[in-house]
Amino acid sequence: MEESELLLGARSGERRLTDHCRWSAHALEPKEVEDFRRRLKYFFMNPCEKYRARGRKPWKLMLQILKIAIITVQLVSFGLSNEMMVTFKEENLMTFRHLFLKGHKEHWEGSYSLYTKTDLYDHIQYLINRYTNLQNLTIGNLAYERVDSQYTPLSICQVLYRNSSIDPGNDTFDIDPHIEKDCISIYPEKSVDSSSWATDANFSLHFKRLLSVNIYLTLKTINLQTVRHHELPDCYDFHILITFDNHAQSGKINVDIKNEVRIYECRDWNVEGKSGKTDYLILSFDSVVILACLTSLILCTRSVLNGIQLQFEYNVFSHVYFNKIVTWSDRMEFVNGWYILIIVSDTLTIAGSVLKIGIQTKFLTNYDVCSILLGTATMLVWVGVVRYLGFFKKYNILILTLSAAFPNVIRFSCCAAMIYLGYCFCGWIVLGPYHDKFRTLDKVTECLFSLINGDDMYATFLKMRNKNYMVWLFSRLYLYTFISLFIYMVLSLFIGLITDTYETIKHQQKDKEPVSQLQAFIAECRDQPESGRYQIDEDTSKCCASPCGCFG
Repeated sequence: MEESELLLGARSGERRLTDHCRWSAHALEPKEVEDFRRRLKYFFMNPCEKYRARGRKPWKLMLQILKIAIITVQLVSFGLSNEMMVTFKEENLMTFRHLFLKGHKEHWEGSYSLYTKTDLYDHIQYLINRYTNLQNLTIGNLAYERVDSQYTPLSICQVLYRNSSIDPGNDTFDIDPHIEKDCISIYPEKSVDSSSWATDANFSLHFKRLLSVNIYLTLKTINLQTVRHHELPDCYDFHILITFDNHAQSGKINVDIKNEVRIYECRDWNVEGKSGKTDYLILSFDSVVILACLTSLILCTRSVLNGIQLQFEYNVFSHVYFNKIVTWSDRMEFVNGWYILIIVSDTLTIAGSVLKIGIQTKFLTNYDVCSILLGTATMLVWVGVVRYLGFFKKYNILILTLSAAFPNVIRFSCCAAMIYLGYCFCGWIVLGPYHDKFRTLDKVTECLFSLINGDDMYATFLKMRNKNYMVWLFSRLYLYTFISLFIYMVLSLFIGLITDTYETIKHQQKDKEPVSQLQAFIAECRDQPESGRYQIDEDTSKCCASPCGCFG
């Protein structure tokens, strides 16, 4: 009766399993308990021990080692292509700065500004002249875009308030905050006198209500450098936006240029001596990577499901044999985190490889998404190498320490994060108007994280030296308290937390003390992998076919 009442308190899934098995504590013979203990010990063996126990080759282990090699080769191959694409885009953006921004210098990047009306008109005239004479100026393979056999124009748009009457001398203003846009178009095939473009187009800038002047143009080019790496060149559309920003209306107009890129397959191409063999080899290699990752995904998913099933069996067994409820930490030992890591890595690799094939065949151009997927997957694959080092006891201490310290580290980090966010918001509001590093919330988080690691401290203090006295005093109190709190206290406690966990694990390994009920139960099995006791005969395999068959 007591056992029946205990089983009624278990979860619904366990109750159904118990009702199906119809066992009792008296039904568990010593041999059956020992067989189950041996089965648990086998489950927690590493691949080499399992090979010695049953002679089964460690296919998953060999597959993971193969994956490390082929995924790394795939990433390096894609990384070179991605690097050429990104370099080509950035160098073209720099070219556009020098072509279209008057007097642009390298050190002006990010701080290019105008201060007079004449300067603004001169820059727009300069830009028009450069655009209409582009073919005679540029040394690159730049060309105008055509739509229906007609060149796309350069568009000049002024964004302004609908109506505005401002008289700062009398402290009066009358403004309609609704925004409107006024645009003109200039075609490159038409001869335009850049000095009189505004008069000819009946276009004038209304500085009293001007918010910005936006200039749009589109250029085309071909990235030929990929030919040297046995890849077909891509065609590029550069959608360029040059902005003269006057939103602050402070007398300073900030100038910026942005470039959106569309990459696509060229319509008609011919490369001397080029064949499709290289492309087919690359596509075949990517297909092999997908097949290997899919196989690994299936095997690891099956292992995770087997672990969950065995955890379910052990939970019911513990209710009957120990008359105890299995702790959450013991339950989680059946879920192999490395297999979860491999499943995530395989999923990312498969998705990234499919995107890579699409890029290689010119159907897709998602270079950034593909690089994130493949880069993250490769990182996880190499992190998984730590698992194989854990097969050696001298290296296993790192894995055990990280896994044991992880829950405490998360709890500690959550507490520290509350203090960190408080300092972030305070620094953003108070110091943001006076310090570039505190200007936005994301900059504040980056600055404070750098200060925690001892980076750029003096420059941060120095920047606030010539501000007004109250802000200067607050900045000193703010920075001194933050640095003292996080470097001398929070980081020390964090390191102490890891060190304490390391000493605990080291002591347990030295004294060989079981740290949980599950490990203590398994430790009673003295059978070594070479003993031959782990071989499964026909009767045992039939018995274990059902979830609770091994218990009688």
